[in-house]
Amino acid sequence: MKLSAAIELASKKFELAGIESFQTDAEILLGFVLDLSRGELQVKAITGESLNEAEETKFLELVAKRAERFPLQHLTGVAYFRQLELKVGAGVFVPRFETETVTQLAVDALKAVPSDNPIAVDLATGSGAIAISLAVEVPNAQVFAVELSEDALVYTRQNFAKYAPEATLVQGDLADAFPELNGQVDVLVSNPPYIPDDMIPIYPEVHLHDPSMALYGGADGLDLVRKVEASAKRLLRKGGALVIEHADMQGDAIRELILNLGWRQCSTHKDLSGRDRATTAIR
Repeated sequence: MKLSAAIELASKKFELAGIESFQTDAEILLGFVLDLSRGELQVKAITGESLNEAEETKFLELVAKRAERFPLQHLTGVAYFRQLELKVGAGVFVPRFETETVTQLAVDALKAVPSDNPIAVDLATGSGAIAISLAVEVPNAQVFAVELSEDALVYTRQNFAKYAPEATLVQGDLADAFPELNGQVDVLVSNPPYIPDDMIPIYPEVHLHDPSMALYGGADGLDLVRKVEASAKRLLRKGGALVIEHADMQGDAIRELILNLGWRQCSTHKDLSGRDRATTAIR
């Protein structure tokens, strides 16, 4: 099978399956099979190159799984986030593009700290996407991260070892993490579970394959947000910054919650799609 035909076949299957990024996913999967970047693959497709029998068999197997809405990242084992290539798989929340906006807020806050060695904490780090981005993009920072799930930590540990070996990663509950840092943290960021328990995520890749403990946050979706706020109040120094990711309809409720608990300069920020995505405040 020619590469161009393989891309066309997969694209049509994915489009019929309701996958919005059908062409991109087809090219990424084929590139994964051939160990090529998308650009390299596109050049080879134009020149009329073909798959051998083993490559074709492997590709068609992956196409069938993706058409059943298995996450693309679970099939390739990789999620791209900012400048990172993170290991992911079953049991860890796949980082989303919208979280890059949240991460930028935390990076900016950390860079603004008037200290040679600012301290940042990421609660419920998952794959490590936010914490590792902070460590890589603000190399003078001391970065600490906590994750409860042993299944997730299989991947998190690999990602920290690759990109941020000097950062501190621990297994534990975000509610009582890092007592040794009480009152010393400059920036605290979290992307906690925030989907209400009775709400089913739109995309099958999410509700069928992302771990439920990384998705659901109680009746109103804010149970873990409340725990993050309490830990932030404990950990942050006076003047320290809090950054919380949330659903697009939760900005008002979170601002009200935080303001009523004594935080200052509370603001909600939009992601690149124009939806409310994060709320920040000052201790």
